[in-house]
Amino acid sequence: MSRILVLDDDPHILKTLGIMLRGDGHAVLEATSGEDALALLQHESVDLALVDLQLPGMDGIEFLKRLRDRHRDVYAIMITAHGSIETAIQATKEGAFDYLTKPFNPDQVRHRITRIEEFARLRTEVEGLRQELQGEASMLTRNPELRHLLQVAREVAEKDATILITGESGTGKNLLARLIHGWSRRREGNLALVDCTAFKESLLESELFGHARGAFTGAIADKPGKVDAASGGTLFLDEIGEVPLDLQAKLLRLVEERTYERVGDPKPRTVDARIIAATNRDLDEMVRQEEFRADLFYRLSVFEIYIPPLRQRPEDVRHLAERFLNEYSRRHGKKVHAVEETALELLLRYPWPGNVRELSNVIERAVLLCPGEEMRSEHLPERLARVTAGGMTGEEILPLSAVEEEHIRRALANDLPQEEIARALGIAPSTLWRKRKQYGI
Repeated sequence: MSRILVLDDDPHILKTLGIMLRGDGHAVLEATSGEDALALLQHESVDLALVDLQLPGMDGIEFLKRLRDRHRDVYAIMITAHGSIETAIQATKEGAFDYLTKPFNPDQVRHRITRIEEFARLRTEVEGLRQELQGEASMLTRNPELRHLLQVAREVAEKDATILITGESGTGKNLLARLIHGWSRRREGNLALVDCTAFKESLLESELFGHARGAFTGAIADKPGKVDAASGGTLFLDEIGEVPLDLQAKLLRLVEERTYERVGDPKPRTVDARIIAATNRDLDEMVRQEEFRADLFYRLSVFEIYIPPLRQRPEDVRHLAERFLNEYSRRHGKKVHAVEETALELLLRYPWPGNVRELSNVIERAVLLCPGEEMRSEHLPERLARVTAGGMTGEEILPLSAVEEEHIRRALANDLPQEEIARALGIAPSTLWRKRKQYGI
């Protein structure tokens, strides 16, 4: 069933659609103006929206434009009593999936919703297959240690054991989690991802477990969490080391008993889901510092998989660079198919602190800058040449953390958006936020 927003200033339409949709098992949110609907969507998520064309203030077409800009994953059906082919075309251009003319009957509404749900399901399946194929390709390796790791991961995937994936940022922990889900008997179920760095503590609990209506300001309807979405599939807890201690106790119960409670609802619930967690932090040290619960760590690490950083498997740099070169050439309509020897030497000598993600970003940048068929050293970021130029004496060698902190400080001195700086550094925005917190920047 779907979460549906009904946007109409006619109370009769709101009531009629609300009764019908709730009777069909959907969760329904209501708004009488575009401004109210957008405010609602700031803290509530929906799968699709039924939008009236004629609204006070912001009309339906303008609402669709803003919906497309801010919530691209929401499907929309335009409703109007002023049906015309011109209006239908305009609504479609602005992102409407379908069109419904008043007066309409319940079967017409149900038919369109069913079409959207089927389309969304197929799109999810196709996207899952695409990511699985890309993930397999990205995890291809010539490194014996990583080859063995992937073989073991395939074998463990067939079981339901909880898995902890560790390794530096950018090594491919997310990809490996997706592959394990795809190799498992739960592949037909959802892979529900929770980025533990993306939410404040109070919101993280709601995102994970869901909340009941009235649980907090703005909770105007019951909302299931990612745990519900993972039923029959896999729950992936990314950056588990960032979960606050208070919430770790509730996670422990989930991991041990597969039971949980929604925020504001004391009713115990159970879930049948496999749990995979990932972190780039040293959980052993966090346990010693009493920053992470020992019992949760032991439950999560029933089977631990460590992905070595790219600098420890230099044999992978060349073939990954070639794969990214081909992928981004196709994506951007370029014909870059060769790498100059000087450029290749820079790639092989650079330590890749951002790992595979950084290498991918560097190659994409080079493809965009390359005017011909050969990627050359001048198409690579200057930092590669600076870092790889000459050797260092023992006195010049600094701890990696110090080099990283200084590099991040210099990057942040540029007047650029955080997302762009993170991309240039070859890390995720959430990782940049965490590094700034770590170094007090």
